[in-house]
Amino acid sequence: MKKVAGKLRLDLAQYRELAAFAQFSSDLDKATQAQISRGQRLTELLKQLAMRPMTVGAQVVILYAGTQSLLDSVPVNRITAFKNEFLAYLRGQRPEIEAEINATLAVSEETEKKIKEAVSTFLSTFFGVKSFA
Repeated sequence: MKKVAGKLRLDLAQYRELAAFAQFSSDLDKATQAQISRGQRLTELLKQLAMRPMTVGAQVVILYAGTQSLLDSVPVNRITAFKNEFLAYLRGQRPEIEAEINATLAVSEETEKKIKEAVSTFLSTFFGVKSFA
């Protein structure tokens, strides 16, 4: 979790800084716009419904996908739908990924590959979007 959360903190700090700057400027370059969009996606990923906690494994998988640019092709307004449907897909089709993270509380290189494959397959199947995996 620390491995994933470290990048998350940095990305969100940069997002907040750029979002504050963007209020005063209407002309933003593509890199700045992309960083602001990623920050918006990460913020949406962090939202959880009350009284519906997520397992550590589910949190890690979702945050990993967000911090590794795997969701850059998903519109911000579809992130919540992505998160809910992807977790259902993961639990139904690839339960070993979440179980492995819950058991070890770590993300190995092999688990990273599995997450990237799962996200890529899910995005192409359910959203018709190409991913970067």
